[in-house]
Amino acid sequence: MEKQPNNSEISEETTSVLTSIIRAFLLGISAILLIPLLPFQIRIVTEYERGVIFRLGRLQGAKGPGLFVMLPFIDRMVKVDLRTITLDVPTQEAITSDNVTIKVNAVIFFRVLNPEYAVVKVLDFIRATSQISQTTLRSVMGQIELEDLLGKRDEVNQQLQNIIDEETEPWGIKVSTVEVKDLELPPTMQRAMAAQAEEERSRRAKIIAADGEFQASERLAQAANVMAKEPISLQLRYLQTLGEIAGDRSNTIVFPLPMDLVSKFFDNESSENK
Repeated sequence: MEKQPNNSEISEETTSVLTSIIRAFLLGISAILLIPLLPFQIRIVTEYERGVIFRLGRLQGAKGPGLFVMLPFIDRMVKVDLRTITLDVPTQEAITSDNVTIKVNAVIFFRVLNPEYAVVKVLDFIRATSQISQTTLRSVMGQIELEDLLGKRDEVNQQLQNIIDEETEPWGIKVSTVEVKDLELPPTMQRAMAAQAEEERSRRAKIIAADGEFQASERLAQAANVMAKEPISLQLRYLQTLGEIAGDRSNTIVFPLPMDLVSKFFDNESSENK
């Protein structure tokens, strides 16, 4: 006779079948819910970016470059650009240490070295860098003189770069270059500087002219010494000068005769009269 299954075996089989059905149903429901959300959970980080990942608000680190799948409603990614950023500092009005009012602007080149610090330790690192650059520019302009700003521009740029880089280092930012672009002076100061430059050029011109006169006098003294030793050289120089003047036919030349040549004719007349 065949053995009839008991009630316990029938209940176990029924439970396993129900469990399989429920599991398949839940998997189907999960797949149905995740399929629409899947495109929103795929993140692509390019070569020049890093993705700072937060899981339930806790920092997981900077990832990238590549393709990443985020957990729905659990993970959050903040992308940070690692390329060099060019930031224009707006025109700032300042007073130099020698009490001259100026308007100056600058340009800053910086990049992110630590994406985690740039996201966690400061809110909007670009705006924060811009603000610290403006205050530093006004502060440095008030500590130097106008002549140093005009003549030592490289040293001023280096000083600005060191100060701003030191302030932004805790944010994971590296400032590579700071350049003062434009310097605007008051009209009265521009006229005063133009007058000063003109007087300086006039002074140099007078010094050069005096130096030329001094050198010419030395040469003339040397020539006079040579002519004193050879009197005929003075006559040759005289004839050479007449030859140079005769080249211009529009001028009338009065030719003086040397007395030593005329005196011979007077001597001959006096001897004949006797």
